[in-house]
Amino acid sequence: MKIINFGSLNIDKVCSVEEFVQPGETIMATGYSVNAGGKGLNQSVAAARAGAQVLHAGAVGSDGLFLKEILADAGADVSCLRVMDTESGCAFIEVNSKGQNRIIVSAGTNRMYTEEYIKNVLEKAEAGDFVLLQNEINMVGEIIRLSHEKGCRVVFNASPIPGKPEELPLELVDIFMVNELEAAALAGTSAEGDFRDILKALQKKYPKAAIVMTLGKDGVLYGYKEEFYSHPIFKVNAVDTTAAGDTFCGYFLAALCAGKSVEMALREASAASAMAVSAKGAAPSIPVHSAMEEWLRGRS
Repeated sequence: MKIINFGSLNIDKVCSVEEFVQPGETIMATGYSVNAGGKGLNQSVAAARAGAQVLHAGAVGSDGLFLKEILADAGADVSCLRVMDTESGCAFIEVNSKGQNRIIVSAGTNRMYTEEYIKNVLEKAEAGDFVLLQNEINMVGEIIRLSHEKGCRVVFNASPIPGKPEELPLELVDIFMVNELEAAALAGTSAEGDFRDILKALQKKYPKAAIVMTLGKDGVLYGYKEEFYSHPIFKVNAVDTTAAGDTFCGYFLAALCAGKSVEMALREASAASAMAVSAKGAAPSIPVHSAMEEWLRGRS
């Protein structure tokens, strides 16, 4: 069993600031760095470092060859990754003194998928494989349909929130990876209500799917039919939350690939996410599985 990730890859340009810039305001950054990122890359790195077999599908420009190298170094299969004669995706990130972030993404090569390419990648898929995708890429609907037809389990990380979710075949999704805002948007309900109510609303709309809803400082909820689990966060000093959700996603799926229970998958993913927010950067902050295990032992 493996994870095929049709995933975005970005060059992250990160400015550290005391407070987020306001409209019409010019401020000085307290630091600047260029890192590897993109929700897809982060998730593939996390899943691979967690021990899963990962095939990453996507594209970079010549300016993003280091992104390909980082994926390969993490243990992901990059044999399907294309190098195109255009600019890679790019993310412009503000990180404030509290470790919070604001992100603007320029899609670049992340929105240059074709149906032919998707079909070629899925030739490597086997029934039961996880196909992971996010909303930072194009042809999301086609990937969901074609993956479902191959007998794969479709995992949709609905970030950023789809502008017209009704146009996507979301009834074919097996696992939704969402935060409370994304869950509410997909369910067509208010994000101001009780978290459990938001989860139930999304379950009612997509009763065949499992819902993994991350809640920041309030932990995570999981719902699938009559099953329900929750897990609190591990309290740490947050330095940079950029890759927290992506780390959680990759580790959670890797645990399922390894045959672990949902409860254990939630625990390991929560631990890896806590470790990631304790360090600066996106992909560089994601721990390997052995480090996560040792970190957890210190908190048992």
